[in-house]
Amino acid sequence: MKIGIVSDTHGCLDTWRSVFDAYLSTADVILHAGDLLYHGPRNAIPAEYNPKELAVEFNRCAIPIVAAAGNCDSEVDSMVIDFPIQSPFAHVYLDGMRIVINHGHLLSDESRRDLARRYKASLFITGHSHIADLFRDGDTVFLNPGSPAMSKREDKKGTIALLEDRVLRVISISDGETLFMETIS
Repeated sequence: MKIGIVSDTHGCLDTWRSVFDAYLSTADVILHAGDLLYHGPRNAIPAEYNPKELAVEFNRCAIPIVAAAGNCDSEVDSMVIDFPIQSPFAHVYLDGMRIVINHGHLLSDESRRDLARRYKASLFITGHSHIADLFRDGDTVFLNPGSPAMSKREDKKGTIALLEDRVLRVISISDGETLFMETIS
């Protein structure tokens, strides 16, 4: 099973299209950790910002998308998206793994760890920071896939994550370079 993992697309249509074509079109499912359409008041509006058309792209996607609500997602976004933007958590069981998805903007590190233990999560996904991160704590792998379009990394590389055969990789969307890797048991 191939799982694509993204966060913080923020209405960036061209980036979504290129990421989907290059990395996600062969996924079995896409997990989105929030901030699907709106750019947020602290971010400059990117030239490619087109939330209306990105909503159409999401709705046309033949691959199931499971999304948790981010701090920039609102009820009005749910009116144009054909799948539920779950709030504040999405919880899925895929390929024998318990996966919890939350945007992460309201969770401390301690509460994230407590929730991971409570749900016996194999993988706990957050977004929000626009900076990719991947680490293991006990039986849980914690992932922030970063942002493909509005990266806040020092090197400005847009990132997503791919999980295939229990190998989780955070990749740079510009060149496919693996930035972090972890195996999920």
